[in-house]
Amino acid sequence: MGLFARIMRMFRAGTGAALDKVENPEMVLQQTIRDMRDRVPDLNNSVAQVMATERLLAKNKERLSEQVVDLDSKIKASVKMGRDDIATAYIGQLQQAQLDLEKTSAQYEHSMMASKQALKARDNYVLQMQKRTAEAMQLISASKQAKLQEQLAQTMETFNIGDDASTFNEMREKIDRRVAAAEAKLQLGSSSVDAQMQDIEREAMDIQLQDKLHEYKQNMGMLGSGSNAGGKQIAANSQVPDEITLDEVLLEDSKEK
Repeated sequence: MGLFARIMRMFRAGTGAALDKVENPEMVLQQTIRDMRDRVPDLNNSVAQVMATERLLAKNKERLSEQVVDLDSKIKASVKMGRDDIATAYIGQLQQAQLDLEKTSAQYEHSMMASKQALKARDNYVLQMQKRTAEAMQLISASKQAKLQEQLAQTMETFNIGDDASTFNEMREKIDRRVAAAEAKLQLGSSSVDAQMQDIEREAMDIQLQDKLHEYKQNMGMLGSGSNAGGKQIAANSQVPDEITLDEVLLEDSKEK
């Protein structure tokens, strides 16, 4: 093998490998579909021309048939009138019209067959185009699925390497530290002096309310003769009658306040 042939083989091999890397199967299939669809208008135009020729020949055939009938009538009329010279001339025209009619009829038959074949070829092409389009769409879908699987495989490889996993772990630790710090601050805030003072104030208010309730019961004689010093002091100072009502006690309490 010569040096030039070897160089050409290496060039073709390198070019083919580069094209394989650059070539996108989806784009190639989509372009193929577009090319097939672009041929349909040209096929329609060709079929239309064949059908137009058929219709033109059909009209010529009809016209020649009428001409043959007309010339035949004129020949018969000329013979009846004794005008053999005119009848002879019409006979010549009739023979030429009959020859033209035979040729036109043959051409019309061929044009009819050509029209049918053209329509059949166009329909077959459309069917093949639809079939190829469906196959191309399936291949494009498979190509997209393969691309997605490749991306997922690359992602899983990244996870296996551990870069993203370590990032997730770091972020998880930071979030856990922030949550722990926030919980600790909340616990410190709930056990602060202000919170304790609020608890004491609530307890003192409860004691005052209980004392006031006890005072009402004592004034209303509901506790009997107990040894409550506060009750005795209130009885000695105010000397509340035994028949005092709850409304009067409330009124008196409001006045004291």
